[in-house]
Amino acid sequence: MKTVAMVLFPDFLLLDMAGPMEVFSVANRYLKPECHYQLTTLGTERGALRASNGVMVHTDRHIEDASAAYDLLLVPGGPGAYNEKHPPLLAWLKGAVKRAERYGSICTGAFVLGHAGLLDGYRVTTHWNYTERLTKAFPNAKVATDQIYVEDRNLITSGGVTAGIDMALAVVAGDHGKKLAQDVAKVLLVVMKRQGGQAQFSPLMAAVAPHETPITRVQNHVLEHLDEAFSVERMAGLANMSARHFARMFTREVNMTPMDFLQSARIDCARNLLETSDLPLKTVAYKSGFGSVRHMRILFGEKLGLTPAQYREQFS
Repeated sequence: MKTVAMVLFPDFLLLDMAGPMEVFSVANRYLKPECHYQLTTLGTERGALRASNGVMVHTDRHIEDASAAYDLLLVPGGPGAYNEKHPPLLAWLKGAVKRAERYGSICTGAFVLGHAGLLDGYRVTTHWNYTERLTKAFPNAKVATDQIYVEDRNLITSGGVTAGIDMALAVVAGDHGKKLAQDVAKVLLVVMKRQGGQAQFSPLMAAVAPHETPITRVQNHVLEHLDEAFSVERMAGLANMSARHFARMFTREVNMTPMDFLQSARIDCARNLLETSDLPLKTVAYKSGFGSVRHMRILFGEKLGLTPAQYREQFS
């Protein structure tokens, strides 16, 4: 019997807790009693804790009364994970993970682990909208920006919200085989392995800065004329700079090269057209500046792990 503990704190995300726990609960239907997952919830406060959606949850026990060790110790995300530090929880976690066989986080729960000093030297992930913030907060962690979940030694972390279900299915597959995990996935009406990573849900290009500079003027011009051909030299000419100086200034200001910006802008434009219109793929490719469906398909595969047709089917 394996023990799984979920540590809860005020303002946690309910689905981060419920999704993975439901995976283990459904797995128990297929397992012999002696092989069941023993599920427990631990709270940073005695009594009920309020989740970020307002639901009150009564935990099984306070962290001070927790058992000596767990096979898997998990931390959910939510506003309480990335906006608060919970000093008593951080102090408890530092000792608890040493006694756990494995530990991990769902979504932004990675921030709790990070504040406890438990991400340093590990490859980790979190919700796509928070990967940059996680990288800046914990520079000694190796943050993967596209993975649904990441396993590194005894640490397992997942992307946003429902990615905790993917992570739990992976744990079940590792413990009891792929067939059982597939059976659980079918009961929950989810796929065993998603196509693509988190990038398919997030914009590849950040919004153009509101203040006007030679670089932002070029960015806005490119966005308004994506169906035209652009080179670094042409963009540099729009900024009245040499190509070399422009490329250096652009990269410093935008945190990506001019051509990476152009490519990301075209992919995001195509994604929007695929989501909101029934335009043929050839027209989408032309309006986005790819020139051909083949070129668009190649870049979608490289960046999103999906073809344009698969993206449309999934998101439109």
